[in-house]
Amino acid sequence: MSLSIGELARRTGVAASALRYWEGQGLLPAPARVSGQRRYPEEAVAKVGLILLLRDAGFSLADQKALLASRAGDMQEWRRLARRKQAELDEQIAKAQAARDAIEHGLRCSHPDFRDCPNARSLVQARLTGLSLSEAHKH
Repeated sequence: MSLSIGELARRTGVAASALRYWEGQGLLPAPARVSGQRRYPEEAVAKVGLILLLRDAGFSLADQKALLASRAGDMQEWRRLARRKQAELDEQIAKAQAARDAIEHGLRCSHPDFRDCPNARSLVQARLTGLSLSEAHKH
């Protein structure tokens, strides 16, 4: 059974325009055409699901294309990209945690104005010297 682009869009929750874009980017293979209409194989549903999963995990379109183009048994490319993405996520988590900790300190701080807090002043000075928030806020 083949699916029209509208059917694929409904089954996956992805706009037809996004499906056409992904096709143009090489993420989805060009489907067969019947009377000028795109006709996708049933497997396209799972491929769209994989694209959504990779996107949600933070992989760029270029990374997704590389992953989808690699041979099914070639796990080295997947591992390389996954390790790189994992390191990026670890960095984002560390930055978010440092921001959360700094905000939490600000909420608990006994100074009426956060600008009077020695901790806040030291963070400002650290940022002015080029340290990131996560480097400056080591609590």
